[in-house]
Amino acid sequence: MTRPLLEKEFVAEAAVNPYRIVKFGASDDNVLQAAAATDALIGVVEGVAPALGERCAVVTHGIAEIKLGGTVVRGGPITSDASGQGVAAAPAAANNNRLIGFALQSGVAGDVINVLVSPGSIQG
Repeated sequence: MTRPLLEKEFVAEAAVNPYRIVKFGASDDNVLQAAAATDALIGVVEGVAPALGERCAVVTHGIAEIKLGGTVVRGGPITSDASGQGVAAAPAAANNNRLIGFALQSGVAGDVINVLVSPGSIQG
């Protein structure tokens, strides 16, 4: 069950798949599906799939559902893979990863799990 504390409406600069992490777009109030652990992650688009130019609600804080692109363990920090799916944040020494939040459940690639959305960063 999701419990968004804060949602903001944005415009999709390209199609976004459901349950994906998004990053800031090129213009104010625009988002794109995240594509790397170093992207400026802003939140999660849950069960909708906005097309280019469509408005979408982005969960920026609270509990949201994210599709996984790899194995994660509950309590672990989550970042984005190349397709906006959640993966365990594990930056190499002296490198940074942006975080979307922390896993509330363990899961494997393809699972949709609850994540405590709280954007930030972590250094390896």
